[in-house]
Parts: sequence; structure tokens; C-alpha cells
Amino acid sequence: MASAAFEEIVEDFEFFEDWEDRYRHVIEQGKAMPPLDEALKVPATKVDGCASQVWLHPQIENGVFHFDGDSDAMIVKGLIAVLRKLYNGLTLKEVLAVDARAEMGRLGLNDHLSAQRSNGLRAMIERIRDTAAAQV
Repeated sequence: MASAAFEEIVEDFEFFEDWEDRYRHVIEQGKAMPPLDEALKVPATKVDGCASQVWLHPQIENGVFHFDGDSDAMIVKGLIAVLRKLYNGLTLKEVLAVDARAEMGRLGLNDHLSAQRSNGLRAMIERIRDTAAAQV
């Protein structure tokens, strides 16, 4: 189960004819995302396993998951924006029920990211899932 915001990205991607347009769209998603407050870029929010610097700051309010994030790489910041649309606004149980690999596959991301980027994406998803699982 993906959020309505993620379904909008899926619809957007259906209009792009080639991967370069999709790649640019991911980067644009990152550019549109507000930067993470510098005070939140601490070791506890840093995600290991990413080639670039990545920070995810989760918040859970009334059982609803939300996170903000940032990266020093534009494509990674775009991937964070996509993940925010996938997960933000879901309940903790819904977060755990999301098959992120399948959802990213709907965007073609599984086939077009480098091995390093794929590992980083996997590390971000694991951090999100671990955070939700710890609160259930």
C-alpha cells in the first residue's frame, strides 16, 4: 500500500518516455523538498550504507509516520523526496506493510540506479522500517 502522494509520482512517471526524463523528475522532487535543519544533521539521523551523506529525521504523531531528510547529492535528495511520498502519512503498520522494492520497481528505479545508489536506497528503507517497527 502506497500513499496517495506516491501514486501521483507513479502517474507522473507514466508520462515520461525515457529514463533520463524520470531521472530529472526525481532530482526536481529533491529540489522542491525543504532542506533539513542543520541541527538535525547529527550522527543519530545519519544513514550508514549510502555513498553520499544522508540524514533521515522520523517523527511519529498519533501513530502516523512522517520523516524529513536531506542529502548532499541531488539524486539522493530526490530519492528521499520519493520515499517521503511513499511513507509519509501512513500508520506504523502501513509503513511496515509497504513493499518498497515493488513500489520503487513501479517507477523503474530498481533497474536504473547504480549499485551504490541501490544500496543507499535500501539503507534508507531499512532505517524507515526499523524506526516504524520499534514503535509498533
